[in-house]
Amino acid sequence: MKYAFGGSAALARQIESGAPFDVYLSANERFVRYLASRGRIIPESVSVYALGRLGLWSRSGRYHSLGDLTRLGFRYLAIPNPALAPYGVAARELLETQKIWARLEPKIVYGENVRQAMQFAESGNADAAITAWSLMKTRGGVLLRESGHQPVRQTGGVVRSSKHGAAARRFLLFLGSAKGRAMLESFGFGMPAQAR
Repeated sequence: MKYAFGGSAALARQIESGAPFDVYLSANERFVRYLASRGRIIPESVSVYALGRLGLWSRSGRYHSLGDLTRLGFRYLAIPNPALAPYGVAARELLETQKIWARLEPKIVYGENVRQAMQFAESGNADAAITAWSLMKTRGGVLLRESGHQPVRQTGGVVRSSKHGAAARRFLLFLGSAKGRAMLESFGFGMPAQAR
């Protein structure tokens, strides 16, 4: 099995242009549903297989809560760009709910995707990052359990042009199985109450 990693929007554009993928897994449910409506994804195969969570990570290890981001001396916070990434939308919603968005907005640097936001914090170009928990779970990050944002509904579907359609369907079924769900939970994902 080969994997192609990238931002949800970029991969959706590639699929729309005929890229030879078998399964599309995206943090942006809207892209999967759009591709299904355009005949690029088999509509019956579309399912929400996991719920993304937000985490907070800093290279220094000094920032453990959202309140820490408002301390004197905090310079820059990296988040995925809300115009491009569902995790960015969720991060902004969370900061707005906690009533610290207006205070932090001048200090925010935007990554094109979850990985780039994490890279800004890893390199020291940002003091901390709020991005996908799955990227930092094993690296000393802090799971942000605060409510206040719409869930990031990780959604997948079988690409209609797949030459391995049966295997692609089995892969999606695996993600929804007890074993698949346990694996996804071990990587830091939450589970939807039921697949839709």
